[in-house]
Amino acid sequence: MSHANTCSWFGWDETLGRPLVRPLLASATAMADVQPLRALHYDPPVTGPLADVVAPPYDVIDAGQRAELIERSPFNVVAIDLPRGEPDPYAIAGELFDSWQLQGVLVRDREPAIWAHAQEYTGPDGRRLTRRGFFCRVRIEPYGPGRVRPHERTHPGPKEDRLRLTRATRANISPIFSLYSDPHNAAWEALSPFTEEPPWGEVSDSDGTVHRLWRVSEPGAIASVEAATREAELLIADGHHRYETMQAYADEVGGDGEHRYILMCLVALEDPGLTVFPTHRLLSGLDAGRRQALAQALERDFEVAEVPLEQIAPPPGDGPLQLGFIDADGPPRRLTLRDQAIADAALEGRSEAYRRLDTGVLEALLLKGALGYSDDDIAHFNGLFYARDTAEALAMVRSGEYDAAFLMRPTPVGQVRDVAAAGENMPPKSTYFFPKLLTGLLFSPLV
Repeated sequence: MSHANTCSWFGWDETLGRPLVRPLLASATAMADVQPLRALHYDPPVTGPLADVVAPPYDVIDAGQRAELIERSPFNVVAIDLPRGEPDPYAIAGELFDSWQLQGVLVRDREPAIWAHAQEYTGPDGRRLTRRGFFCRVRIEPYGPGRVRPHERTHPGPKEDRLRLTRATRANISPIFSLYSDPHNAAWEALSPFTEEPPWGEVSDSDGTVHRLWRVSEPGAIASVEAATREAELLIADGHHRYETMQAYADEVGGDGEHRYILMCLVALEDPGLTVFPTHRLLSGLDAGRRQALAQALERDFEVAEVPLEQIAPPPGDGPLQLGFIDADGPPRRLTLRDQAIADAALEGRSEAYRRLDTGVLEALLLKGALGYSDDDIAHFNGLFYARDTAEALAMVRSGEYDAAFLMRPTPVGQVRDVAAAGENMPPKSTYFFPKLLTGLLFSPLV
């Protein structure tokens, strides 16, 4: 007789504005393995304030910001996470990481713990919100139902960079951010009493987000968190490259051991502090032929209306694709897909969830269809780039650095889950989960 565990995955109830549980059958072994970890972390009496040694994610740090972080402290994590030096920056990072442990700059916990984590931040509507989650370690599994799912396609370059860093340091330097279903808030309820005490660490970042961290080693609380996640399917929100890097590293090392686990921060899909921002598309290299093809596609498939510049970003919502559009040749415009059937025809063979995905429809109709971009172009930023807010996108077009911009709506969390549950990956940069996790709060050794 075969046995099955009933896991849950989520759609989105537009009427109620909240996730909608739908059953998903998975085999008895198809479930995420969430565990406490013996974390490696900074020792503040040695390093000084935690704010001096943590950093934003490596992929948003430019040369100037890296230098500023190093000036704060020679122990700032950016020296490891974004290494520099000749002949081999990764070897330098590995030696530095080892030396910090020998000096007592980094210390490892004697007992495993779950780390409760809260981020207080200002949301897109100006409200002050708090996103709650926890750090743990998760056994690395192939992508699949009931275990771990991606939601976006990845670029090849970052994976090679992160693999070389992992080989050198033999540690997870920065965490993966993943989502899971916890409709009864069981995991956070188990951790919440411990957050009434002063946090182990607290940092305010340049965005005004306050990050707080509590170490929870009490066996009963850990058991409750493990029970709450025992049948969870994890959806990677941020960190696809690093997850795939760790899969490669684990297989490269072989056998079983610490290298089969990855550092994650898990946040419930139902958490009221979970928000997603849009990521806008910037175009370059629009010659006369491409401009004409784009104009024809817009006239054929979209209702086009001029709008004031301050209204160019489309409001959040469902329904057919809406975009803001600006280029050097015309006024700000709002683009509305004439009929969902146009997207359905262009994305024949895709799931219903994907056919209603703004970034997927834009890619099919305009980026690939009208402008002729290939998957390789999109993966390697050939003629396409991204901006995380409207002001940045408009400035980059006005400066002449880019020829045009598409302003996107944010992708609802439920839609992210629906596409992943259908076994499909979104185009790159379909989501921007905010706030980002800091690097340097915790490390997970792989030996």
